[in-house]
Amino acid sequence: MKTRAVRLYGKKDLRLEEFELPGIKDDEILVRVVSDSICMSTYKAASLGAEHKRVPKDVDRNPVIVGHEMAGVIVKVGAAWRGKYREGARFSIQPALNYKGSMDSPGYSYPWCGGAATYAIMPPEVMELGCLLDYSGEGYFMASLSEPMSCIIGAYHASYHTEAGSYVHRMGIKAGGKLAILAGAGPMGLGAIDYALHVEPKPSLLVVSDVDPGRLERARAIFPEAEARRCGVDLRFVNPSTMADPVKALRELGGGEGFDDVFVYAPVGPVVSQGDAILGRDGCLNFFAGPTDNAFSAMVNFYNVHYGATHTVGTSGGNTQDMLESLELSSAGRINPAVMVTHVGGLDAAVEATLHLPDRPAGKKLIYTGIDLDLTAIADFASLAAKDERFGVLGEICGRAKGLWCAEAEAYLLKAWGDPIAEGKY
Repeated sequence: MKTRAVRLYGKKDLRLEEFELPGIKDDEILVRVVSDSICMSTYKAASLGAEHKRVPKDVDRNPVIVGHEMAGVIVKVGAAWRGKYREGARFSIQPALNYKGSMDSPGYSYPWCGGAATYAIMPPEVMELGCLLDYSGEGYFMASLSEPMSCIIGAYHASYHTEAGSYVHRMGIKAGGKLAILAGAGPMGLGAIDYALHVEPKPSLLVVSDVDPGRLERARAIFPEAEARRCGVDLRFVNPSTMADPVKALRELGGGEGFDDVFVYAPVGPVVSQGDAILGRDGCLNFFAGPTDNAFSAMVNFYNVHYGATHTVGTSGGNTQDMLESLELSSAGRINPAVMVTHVGGLDAAVEATLHLPDRPAGKKLIYTGIDLDLTAIADFASLAAKDERFGVLGEICGRAKGLWCAEAEAYLLKAWGDPIAEGKY
């Protein structure tokens, strides 16, 4: 079985190649990947190469397939898994295995398993840990996005609070409390807003800050304040760069007493310190953004740690339960991870899109592995219609979905660009 895949050989050395996969063993499963969304973590792995904790030291001689936000169809089931998994079933995957203490993970560590591929082989530990997940929802991309959404959900579950005189940690954000999401108008921040508005426990006040006016405008268009009020949340969008004293202004928005929960969605020292400075008593600072600098640090007020019981948490990915929650919520229509997506492309666009992820900021880049297509912004579909009428159709479909990617757009894309999966062939 031949596969076409993006493989990592070393620092900034990603290559799109076609090669032969070995036949699967009895304890393995062959899958056809349909969609894979690009994660900043993949950029970090590509930047660090063998220095990354999940990338093998001999990656220059034994390259790995990248991509871990994948979804597709099970093609062949090894004898050990027949009866539990079936051929033709759709799947999603929880890549954070933590198998027997190892940091090995699909998309970072395996020569035959990654999302930036047409076909991949699931190693036995994925099934042993229950991390190959059944997906019955609409659209492959929703299953791909369940992985980044699970990271957001995991962060919400990891936040905690206490009561004076008690050492019991009450997990989750404070119900009816004040929540701030700093640098929160990027793709992952939009997912965090969606979750805060539509899943219990909800805050009474949600302040979202970002210094990019364009990102703030898009966030406000996706989540109008009036709609948030119908959800029982007072939602405010602010740009700290326009404030003379951002900390004072943000604290005033929080009623002067500070915030119960603050999420930091950018690995920027001053943003972390700003988040710490706006915490109220028993406030929880959740550092969501993962830095590439292993010496990254920021100023924290330890007077408030001692006397105000402020505290800091951080998570790196979600767990399987978080991912199952994501799949359940999106399938039920309670959340819409499509808010994160701004670009779509084929497998031929994956290398450049990954290597330039931070310097070409936008939302999630969604890759369809069975087609060739330049990375294209959803917002540009209408303007491209004159050159290719297929983009005009995509523009109309997404227009009906409030400018967002959707299952109807995906189905049309797969058929119009000739992915055999559109005809049920894999």
